[in-house]
Amino acid sequence: MDITKEFVLGKEGITPEQKAFFDEFGFIHFKNYLTPEQIQDALHAVADIEKEWINASVEKINGIPIKYGKDENGQPIVQRFAFSSLQNEFLHHLLQDERLQHLKHFLGKGARIAETEKDGLVINHYVNTGESNFTKLGWHTDGLRDLFTQFKLNPMLNVGIYLDDSPKEKGSLRIIPGTHNKGLSDMLFRKKYFVDNTEDPDEFIVEASAGDLTVHSGRLWHRVALATLQGAASKRRVMYFPIIKGKYHPKTHRSPTPIYHKFNKFIK
Repeated sequence: MDITKEFVLGKEGITPEQKAFFDEFGFIHFKNYLTPEQIQDALHAVADIEKEWINASVEKINGIPIKYGKDENGQPIVQRFAFSSLQNEFLHHLLQDERLQHLKHFLGKGARIAETEKDGLVINHYVNTGESNFTKLGWHTDGLRDLFTQFKLNPMLNVGIYLDDSPKEKGSLRIIPGTHNKGLSDMLFRKKYFVDNTEDPDEFIVEASAGDLTVHSGRLWHRVALATLQGAASKRRVMYFPIIKGKYHPKTHRSPTPIYHKFNKFIK
């Protein structure tokens, strides 16, 4: 099967070919999920949340720290948003799209979009400047968080919706295909979590365009490389939300900060 193949996420649901592709590689890339108008509406929503949080000096949402930094002009920006769809009606409705419901097929019966669980709808804003606090992200799997918090590894998908073009010059998502099927030992010890951001001979660069959607398994090893571009040209904004199974664990304003977020200060 050709790992470079891209698909379209239609209203009819996930096709057998798409399911087989995901099962083999642990990820899948759908083209043109959002229209240009929806991309602009999403960016306006992000800007509204950012302005509100900066003005109010918001530190956490439902126990999850908000990551701040500065853009290419030295202006303060939010670089990692949490539970964004709970702050904005447009983003909330975006998660109700029936096409997204079809993605649950990759996990099977009992899967749900975790809008109020884990970190909810996360928006990552990568930019390569001297004052940015979010330029790259080392090798990791998303499922490790469950081992930290629940001492149990539940099935999970991470769905990304791109608001900017993401060619390899901007860092891009890098995955090691098939590692979602390698077992617990490989998931725990294959790489040094978040510290290691070196190129892997087996990695595949997912080059996405604004409006594209990707899905990867929570057990898949992946990273975001440092952009070779500088300043505004390196800007890369992606929305992520989880699809999960297992016991329902919603977050509230009383929720404690998960221990794995203690390591965020080392990620720059």
